[in-house]
Amino acid sequence: MLDAHIIGVGHYVPENIITNNDLSKIMDTSNKWIVDRTGIEKRRYASPNQGPSDLAIPASKQAIKNAKINKKDIDFIIFATSTPDYYIPGSSCIFQDKMKIDNIGTLDIRVQCSGFIYGLSIAEQYIKTRQFNNILVIGSEVQSTAMDLTSKGRDTGVIFADGAGAAIVSSNKSGAKILSTHLHSQGKYAKELWVESPSSSSSPTIDINKINNGNHFLKMNGKEVFRHAVKRFPEVIIEGLEHNNLSINNLDLLIPHQANLRISKFIQKKLSLSDNQIFSNIHKYGNTTAASIPIALSEALEANRISTGNIIALASFGSGFTWASCIMEWL
Repeated sequence: MLDAHIIGVGHYVPENIITNNDLSKIMDTSNKWIVDRTGIEKRRYASPNQGPSDLAIPASKQAIKNAKINKKDIDFIIFATSTPDYYIPGSSCIFQDKMKIDNIGTLDIRVQCSGFIYGLSIAEQYIKTRQFNNILVIGSEVQSTAMDLTSKGRDTGVIFADGAGAAIVSSNKSGAKILSTHLHSQGKYAKELWVESPSSSSSPTIDINKINNGNHFLKMNGKEVFRHAVKRFPEVIIEGLEHNNLSINNLDLLIPHQANLRISKFIQKKLSLSDNQIFSNIHKYGNTTAASIPIALSEALEANRISTGNIIALASFGSGFTWASCIMEWL
């Protein structure tokens, strides 16, 4: 079987910067309250009528350029998002049309914060079995339009934001060789981080009581999410390293899902990683869910944090609960 390689990455964040002080004007919060609990200083919000398919376009164009290929060379698209443009159809085909890419297959995946790594895992299998040669994997989110930006929704409203990242996964032997991916889920905790309605499992009619109760906003049990995240992150990172006969001592850079700086710091301490061994940009962008890892990977490359021969780990944890890791070697 062929090996799968990430040969180009790109990212895009909207121009609209929302600071903690901006949020303090519309809800009961402060810059100190947000920074102390999340590490976030600012985030980006999409413009009106701008969906995840729109944010994905500049990120994908950058990834295609960096990969030194043409969009005509792409033969499959995987689009990870928890905030699709519409319920039907999926964002992948909407994006494909906007990018004017020919009639290739597209796939939407909805595993929230773990979406990008799940997408890499799917792409890896298609490359290994010679089904496709160049796959565009996207993580893109517009979460600002679905947040409760009042004091009632403060716990989630200060965290989540918008952005997009993309990668070209290819049979070409350059960039990052994907050594392995590891995927997990535990659905019994689904309601600890979820949106209850609208839902196909309940009446399709508009229920004003559900709207008044805020059932259409994201709800999070922060303590429970934190408790599981700090357990699952190290587990899945070590699982990936050991699968490849590696240890923490071999790890040059960990790029975790940017969920909360406190979670990242806990993982860093638990794995005895130096500041140079972990990448963080949550202070600039907040939690961009499926987009956070590809955005961080793209920025890590721009900042020269990755060199030839480096072992890189990507790791995620989020709604579902789902968690995942990807171990790569930079060629």
